[in-house]
Amino acid sequence: MTKRSADRVQKNIRPLLSEEWIIVCAGGLLLLFSVIFPHLMPAMPRTLGNAAAWIDALYLFAVILTVIAGCQFVLRRPVRGLPLSLLAIFGIAVLSSAVSSIPIIKEWGFEPVFFSVIFGLLISNIGRVPEWIKPAVQSEFYIKIGIICLGSTILFDSVMQSGAYGLIQALAVVVTVWYFAFWISRRMGVDRQMSTMLSSAVSICGVSAAIATCGAIRGDNKKLSYIISLVLVCAVPMMYVMPWLAELMGLSQEVAGAWLGGTIDTTGAVAASGTMLGEQAAQTAIIVKSSQNVLLGLAAFAISLYWSYSGQEREEKPTLGVIWARFPKFVVGFVLASLVFSFLLDAETAQAAGKVTKGFSNTLFSIAFVCIGLETRFRDIFSRENRRPFKAFMTAQLFNIVVTLAVAYVLFGIVKPYFER
Repeated sequence: MTKRSADRVQKNIRPLLSEEWIIVCAGGLLLLFSVIFPHLMPAMPRTLGNAAAWIDALYLFAVILTVIAGCQFVLRRPVRGLPLSLLAIFGIAVLSSAVSSIPIIKEWGFEPVFFSVIFGLLISNIGRVPEWIKPAVQSEFYIKIGIICLGSTILFDSVMQSGAYGLIQALAVVVTVWYFAFWISRRMGVDRQMSTMLSSAVSICGVSAAIATCGAIRGDNKKLSYIISLVLVCAVPMMYVMPWLAELMGLSQEVAGAWLGGTIDTTGAVAASGTMLGEQAAQTAIIVKSSQNVLLGLAAFAISLYWSYSGQEREEKPTLGVIWARFPKFVVGFVLASLVFSFLLDAETAQAAGKVTKGFSNTLFSIAFVCIGLETRFRDIFSRENRRPFKAFMTAQLFNIVVTLAVAYVLFGIVKPYFER
């Protein structure tokens, strides 16, 4: 091979060794092993009361550490200090899972991710995060791999079996709320980059959408962390207040479920709040939330396109290559996982593997939320410089609640019952 040929090969391979594609490969490997060896894949223990649970936890930690350390090695990043740091963060995630399984807490619907954030916040706000924990504090990295795993649980046939109402609501709400959130953010003086990420977080699917948008516009990670913190802080009270409001207004279970699924920004909180109202409400809430998740890929593409044509980098010609370069690659993994599990695997295999991949997704999210807690300080959320984004977020969220209620009532309270007569 000539030097010119070698340089050409190296030039073609280099983009595949970027962080975005390494994350896609890591998520793909977890999905592959879940399909081939579903019974051998570990799961997060919900209790620590016996030796088997501790063995399962150590096994799961070994798998997660191997994947993360492998990614760091390929990216030529230091691995020293990672095992101990990740072990501490993973330990907090396991503790969160165990606490959420306590009967009285489980009855109230608190998910492991809630305690993951709380424990992380306690450490960062009461004291200081020790330096030896910081090497594994990479929340965005874990969430992206988790989102790819989450794609395998979003099966198109399951969504379509429940009718197109969830998709219609998701599309109507996402478009309307996104444009309002962006408009009000700009009117309140929030910069264009944060306004874009904030709008996606409120209108589409919370944390996942914020991260996808940040990748599409090459946003500031500090701004992203702030928006993620807002999403998580806001989701907790909504998870309990909204079911109470639904009962107070006398909404049917389908209308209430569609309302919850379209407004609460984390999937775990959606499932928990829907369960408080009943099985039908929980099912409808999850369907609507899944419909919004399906739109994540389309939304990321639209934002990439929009930012390329009207972004601040005017000197960069908006070619297909530029748009592709902006498009978040982990969203590609998310969409491919959903397509493969929906159309290329038989139902039994997809369901068996889906239980495993959902476990990986939940574990990675729990680890990521510990990291988010460790990175978040309340005084930063409510600081003077963040007052405008905070007010814009809360205004957009209130608009989202009202609009989604109206759309859910029309579709699930009037249109759907009419056609089912």
